[in-house]
Amino acid sequence: MGGVEHEDPPLKRVKVSYEESDSFSSNASIRELARCLSNNSMARPLESQGDDKVVGVKGVVKKVELVRIIAEALYSLGYEKTGAHLEEESGIPLHSAVVNLFVKQIIDGEWNESLATLHNIGLMDENIVKLASFVILEHKFFELLDGEKIMDALKTLRTEIAPLCVHINRLHELSSLIVSPSQTALDGTSAQRLRIRSRKKLLEELKTLLPSTVMIQEKRLVLLVEQALDLQRDACRFHNSLVDEMSLLTDHQCGRDYIPSQTLQILQEHSNEVWFLQFSHNGEYLASSSSDCLVIIWEGKLDGRISLKHRLSGHQKPVSYISWSPDDHQLLTCGVEEAVRCWDTASGECLNVYEKSGLGLTSCAWAPDGRRIFCGVTDKSVCMWDLEGKDVKCWKGQKTIRISDLGISSDGKQLITVCKENIISLFEWESNSEKFIEEDHTIISFALSNDSKFLLVSLSNQELHLWNIDGTVMLVAKYKGHKHSRLVVRSCFGGLEQAFIASGSEDSQVYIWHRVSGELILTLPGHSAAVNCVSWNPANPHMLASASDDRTIRLWGLDQVNMTQNGEHSNGVCYCKGAT
Repeated sequence: MGGVEHEDPPLKRVKVSYEESDSFSSNASIRELARCLSNNSMARPLESQGDDKVVGVKGVVKKVELVRIIAEALYSLGYEKTGAHLEEESGIPLHSAVVNLFVKQIIDGEWNESLATLHNIGLMDENIVKLASFVILEHKFFELLDGEKIMDALKTLRTEIAPLCVHINRLHELSSLIVSPSQTALDGTSAQRLRIRSRKKLLEELKTLLPSTVMIQEKRLVLLVEQALDLQRDACRFHNSLVDEMSLLTDHQCGRDYIPSQTLQILQEHSNEVWFLQFSHNGEYLASSSSDCLVIIWEGKLDGRISLKHRLSGHQKPVSYISWSPDDHQLLTCGVEEAVRCWDTASGECLNVYEKSGLGLTSCAWAPDGRRIFCGVTDKSVCMWDLEGKDVKCWKGQKTIRISDLGISSDGKQLITVCKENIISLFEWESNSEKFIEEDHTIISFALSNDSKFLLVSLSNQELHLWNIDGTVMLVAKYKGHKHSRLVVRSCFGGLEQAFIASGSEDSQVYIWHRVSGELILTLPGHSAAVNCVSWNPANPHMLASASDDRTIRLWGLDQVNMTQNGEHSNGVCYCKGAT
């Protein structure tokens, strides 16, 4: 099949042309007592010693800001004395005295006093003052309701909250509570402790409203460190393991050895070209289909190898499409312009046959609830059946083409098909609305990401295009290097958090790209003819399968020899069951 010069058999799948802290207490802490001794009255950006000094080789980290977020981190970790000592020794307070007073008043429930202090903090934006006042008074309102002081709560609502003229919808919701107050369930916790705990949440909300120069965001240092780790991980072209979680002590960098690149097993049960394969959602099974009209279900064993579980015979034509049910208990298979069969994974029994008189089916997919299936039909329509075989609904018109993939979004609302040679339809079948992706070249196949936010489209110009389909449709990346000119070659997402793109190729190799950067990081030789389809185990990022015209399936895993030589260890010996 690999040679262009050979004449294709009638059922060959050749692509032809058609017309997305708990550090507070009710009493003042060491920190609060120490800082309240200061005479500063305003919370403008702190004018402490060394305000203009920077640290670090790049000269971009301000010493004052660094000391303040370190102090905040110490307090949030519960190191009150250490945080107070840092403030004293550095001469750089975490917050000004007026802010410390404000915090204490919030914790103590001194609402009128806290509002007065809020106006003395020196905020330039009056809208922020109003929003912060609303949050404080709303909390006061709830505490009055909880204390069954209905008239006081009503007075607060009318004379204090309403005049602010902000959050009108929330104001209406508060008004409705006067008529029907919600009852707070008692769990044995004292009312005082509940109030203190709730007031800490109030402070966290206030920190999101007030400028960072006034109150530093909760756990700011931890957030910055997490962002730095995320950047290092995203910059790592080979990050594909949860082993040895990222350390703060060294810069993060993985090697190629964490990408499946070693042939661990060759499966040779098919007697003709293998056209399609797909791992089950739980990673325990692999299904493959071939031009020999046979479907095979493979099962993973505890030793990391997989073995034949069922041979599924019944199709009269080559089988070109497979789809696992959401719970992996059933499998749909589609013959070339033939019928769709539903099989029981455990027994291998054919449970149902879906067909339309005088027409053939070209593709199949499950609804996320597992109660309905969708099929592409040769008359370019898409039909929906229930599990008993009843034709529930059919969408006529140019919804699909003869050789086509079929995708269903994870919420079950969007039907994705190739409706013309170079156009993909994103069809909201419940609302009957539709969006389109138009390419400049013929579409060969597509794959949908697990979160249904991205669509990977394979094109006749030997490119893969990654589209964000979550909201506004947008092209976000292109991948190049693989070879195909006349066959249906499929690609997939894969690896840890689907950080990689893999594709078959007519030059008998498997190609792997880093999804974010678009960099081609590996090519995997081994097959002796075109690689038609690839599938990455969704439960084990270290296992990849490829199907070829050489009649074999290759299971790819980690190169254990190189990892041992490099002094590294892996999180799995490529268990098909997803065990790592």
